[in-house]
Amino acid sequence: MTLLDEQRAVAPPPPRPAPPSRGAATLRDLGLGIRFAAAGGREGWIRTLLTAVGVGLGVALLLLASSVPHLLDERSAREQARGETRISDSPDANAAQTDTSVVRINATSEYRDRTVAGYLMRPDGSRPVLPPGVGRFPGAGTMVVSPALKELLTSPGNELLRERLPYEITGTIGDAGLRSPGELLYYAGSDTLTTAKGGHRIAGYGGERAADPLPPLLIVLTVMVCVVLLVPVAIFIATAVRFGGDRRDRRLAALRLVGADIRTTRRIAAGEALFGALLGLLIGLAFFLTGREFVGAVEIWDVSAFPADLVPDPLLGLLIVVAVPLTAVLVTLVAMRSVVIEPLGVVRRGRERGRRLWWRLLMPAAGLAVLALTGRTNGYEPVNPFAIASGAVLVLVLVGLALLLPWLVEACVNRLRGGPVPWQLATRRLQLSSGAASRAVSGVTVAVAGAIALQMLFAAMNADFHRVTGQDPSRAQFAAYSEDVTGEAATSAIEQFRATQGVELVIGSVEAYATKPGRYAEDDIQPTTSLTVGTCATLRELARIDTCEDGDAFVVHPPEDAGGQADWVDRTARKGKTVLIGEGMGRKPYRWTLPADTPTVPGRKDPTGEVHWGIMATTGALDAGKLPGATIVAQIRVDESVPDVAEHVRNTAVRIDPGMRFVELNSVARDRQYDSVQTGLQVGATVVLLLIAASMLVSQVEQLRERRRLLSVLVAFGTRRSTLGWSVLWQTAVPVALGLMLAVAGGLGLGGTLAWMIGKSVADWWLFWPMVGAGGALIALVTLLSLPPLWRMMRPEGLRTE
Repeated sequence: MTLLDEQRAVAPPPPRPAPPSRGAATLRDLGLGIRFAAAGGREGWIRTLLTAVGVGLGVALLLLASSVPHLLDERSAREQARGETRISDSPDANAAQTDTSVVRINATSEYRDRTVAGYLMRPDGSRPVLPPGVGRFPGAGTMVVSPALKELLTSPGNELLRERLPYEITGTIGDAGLRSPGELLYYAGSDTLTTAKGGHRIAGYGGERAADPLPPLLIVLTVMVCVVLLVPVAIFIATAVRFGGDRRDRRLAALRLVGADIRTTRRIAAGEALFGALLGLLIGLAFFLTGREFVGAVEIWDVSAFPADLVPDPLLGLLIVVAVPLTAVLVTLVAMRSVVIEPLGVVRRGRERGRRLWWRLLMPAAGLAVLALTGRTNGYEPVNPFAIASGAVLVLVLVGLALLLPWLVEACVNRLRGGPVPWQLATRRLQLSSGAASRAVSGVTVAVAGAIALQMLFAAMNADFHRVTGQDPSRAQFAAYSEDVTGEAATSAIEQFRATQGVELVIGSVEAYATKPGRYAEDDIQPTTSLTVGTCATLRELARIDTCEDGDAFVVHPPEDAGGQADWVDRTARKGKTVLIGEGMGRKPYRWTLPADTPTVPGRKDPTGEVHWGIMATTGALDAGKLPGATIVAQIRVDESVPDVAEHVRNTAVRIDPGMRFVELNSVARDRQYDSVQTGLQVGATVVLLLIAASMLVSQVEQLRERRRLLSVLVAFGTRRSTLGWSVLWQTAVPVALGLMLAVAGGLGLGGTLAWMIGKSVADWWLFWPMVGAGGALIALVTLLSLPPLWRMMRPEGLRTE
């Protein structure tokens, strides 16, 4: 033994390096997982890209949802900015004229179920105030229009609208003066408009108007809409981070073979999911920013937005940035608990024992308990939206997807036996791995269940937000009101309506107020009643008159005088005595003597549902053109088989008086706030359904890619391509059918509970059929779109391996 050997034998061994701390080990393993995801070759990049695209679709929709508050604020601010600061409605408001004041009148009308907002304006001086978005005041006979209205006017097939707006277009309204890009708005100039013709004088724009608060029932409905639209997005993100799980687990088994323990493999898997989620955040941001540039050209359910309005709320955006990666890591760690990764392979515990049901029923019961503890509301008391949202989330997520759907799919497919070859291939695949199939259709299940519940809520609330008006559309479909009653205008307006194409009947009259002359103390009420002038045919529609000739007059009592109106009419309409017409209207009142032999008759309802009483006179007895402060009223019945008959009548109204108020008679009036919530649901549901389709297509392609080699082997052994195509269809159809069944049960249960909460009864238990059909059609569409990738993956090249 040499001296060197002796020294080596005596010297102590070198110290081993200290093991890294737990935190350092975690960061190292997470970094290793990120390296596998970022540099794992072509297969790794494809899996990471699929995950990122799935997460990105969800993130884009979350960013869109977080932009809604800013969008509504900006829309409201622009609407407030163009609100008018009115000076006076009185015809003698000349003292309020300034060099900047403007007289204007609202000329808004409808055109083929779209609202065309407009104003006719006349400046009082040389420096008139300008509406927001308008650079130059329109001269007489000209107008400035919104870009959407300009496009509509210049497109073919809109000759009736061009006839209604015969003004020359001299400019366009900027974004600052529009609620949305698709708004139809114009400002037209006039040199004849006066306050005596219905106009009012304004001093500027920017008048504040407080928004009407939402009723408690609409708060419940709004909360449910938000929950139903956003819960599927969270599920899509949780599903996307599990793309390619089988291939990842096999790679982790190889790491176990070289010495990695269970905790290391889980941290590596979490690192891969974290990288996919972070990449998904960037892709989602790119989707959002790209789509925002084109949002102005998209109009869904007559709703559009400016790109600048879509700005995510900072706090909500920060929550998305933090929650998405955290959700990806948590979902991956939870999924790894059901997998045993050994050095020689992967064992899934779900195949050793079935899923248990008892604990899955606890969560839906908890959700219903939250809703029950919230209590009932009578529609007027305040409600707790947070309790409603939490209960709805529990019912929708835990019942519709996270708990009951996987158990139901597994329990059903394990009992399927026999059948044709495509059916056997599909059922065997579902028996081996039903979890992936459940996750693929979970979004549809949640969306359909929530939509069914919302439809039941809408149906239960329908009577609260749809008021019976008492109008009779069978007698007249339209009513027009004009304050431009001068000279022959009173009779000529009605004649023009009668000469309009498609008009069958016009109940035309001129209405004013008649008062008893005399001097009265300040605390006395001057006897006053209504005065109606029309033809005998018109007066018969307003009162029960047996005989009538031109030149007659009538005193009309209410048909059921419960409030003493008949006595008040008799105090004013004294037969053989004088009445004053239009007193206090800024002009000299017209004196008229009621004939001494005037008969008294009962009144009746007109087509608008209004009961008439007071003084009625034929056109031969009283000249309607001399009545100060009078209003022309025309109730019009049309032949609805005539094309665009409503537009012909509206054009006639604009020709008679651009400021004429024109309304459509309906037996039921709809609440605007209720309709806004319903429109929001329709817009959101359309976007969510598109997201569901895109996410399911990505998931389907990912599952086919995982089985590419198996598909190629089956084709190589002589399996028909059509057989494999039908097997893929059955693989999708079975979970979808089960998911829709569960969605119907969950949606009906949730809808019934919410209807009970608001003190309403369920109007219709069969409202689920349209949503079930929509969900089934969506799945069929996704399956058809996945067939071309399926044909490509069945090529012989799929047998190659490394």
